Amino acid sequence: MSRRELREQLFKLLFRVEFNSLEDMSEQERLFFEDEETAKDEDAGYISDKYHKIQQKLSEIDGQLNERTEGWDTTRMSKVDLTILRLAVYEINYDDSVPTGVAINEAVILAKKFGQDASSSFVNGILAKFA
Repeated sequence: MSRRELREQLFKLLFRVEFNSLEDMSEQERLFFEDEETAKDEDAGYISDKYHKIQQKLSEIDGQLNERTEGWDTTRMSKVDLTILRLAVYEINYDDSVPTGVAINEAVILAKKFGQDASSSFVNGILAKFA
């Protein structure tokens, strides 16, 4: 898979956090990989590893988002936008293998694909505060 495809699969797995308790996420992760026939072993390992790293930092990432947004907090954001932002903030602040500009650009692409009409602008505006 390309990095963009891996990021999209990671987004789909991370999105499940919004609908399941953290205790249920191990089962959700298992179901995700059963459903995603395209994920080869090395791709599944990459997705799973990065998902767990993000999951461990969720409260920190949400805190950083809440500090940088005016009039918005993570409880008011759409679940799609929040998931995209969490992934991008993780990549910006904790993943040295992803340049900041790439993380922002890829987040905007995800927002255009999965979000509402204004999602890409919203995501880009918030992530600009992290750049």
